Amino acid sequence: MARINQKDFYQHNYDTYGVSAEGVAWDSAQTQKRRFSAIVSCLGDVKGDTLVDAGCGFGDLYLYLKEKNKLPKTYVGLDLCKPMVEEAKIRTGCKIIQRDILKQTIPAADWYVASGSMNLLTRLETRLFIQRCFEKSRKGFVFNLLYGREKEGEFSYWLPHEIRALCRPLGAKVQVKEGYMEGDFTVVLLP
Repeated sequence: MARINQKDFYQHNYDTYGVSAEGVAWDSAQTQKRRFSAIVSCLGDVKGDTLVDAGCGFGDLYLYLKEKNKLPKTYVGLDLCKPMVEEAKIRTGCKIIQRDILKQTIPAADWYVASGSMNLLTRLETRLFIQRCFEKSRKGFVFNLLYGREKEGEFSYWLPHEIRALCRPLGAKVQVKEGYMEGDFTVVLLP
C-alpha cells in the first residue's frame, strides 16, 4: 500500500488547486516544466515513436512536448485519478486511460516516462512501478524522483546510488541526470 491514499491525495489537490501544477502536487508550473525539460532532454527525437506518460495528471507533459515541437507519433496517458483522466482527455485529445500501474495491464510503447508519479509510493511499490514500465518499453523508461534520504511523511525520497542498485536486476543501462534543480533527479533506463 502507498505511503498515503493516492486517490484521496490527488482528489484533494484537484479540489483545492484545480487544473494546475499545484493540482498534481508540484510547487509551481516553473518547477514542473524544469522537470519536463530534464526528461525530454533524455529522450532525443521521439517524433516516430509511441510514448506512454505513466501518471499523466492533466496531460501537462503532452502540452509541453507540443509547445517544444517534440510530440511523439503517438502519446498515451495513464493515470489513477478519474478527474485528471477526464481533464487530460479534453486538454490533449489523446488516448488517456484510467489505470493503476501497479495492478492493472499497461500497454507496450517505445518509451515510458513518469514525472512525479512515484513520489507517494513505498520502496517496494517504486520497484514494481519501475519494473512494470521498463518491461513495457522498447527503447527505455525515463522518470524523475525526489532527491534525499528516505524519511517518514507523505513523499518518498531516493539517492541515485539506491536507484542504480534497485534497477540493476532489470539488466538495464542506468543513467542519472542531476543538477537541473535542487531536490530532484532524473533516471534513464535503457535496454
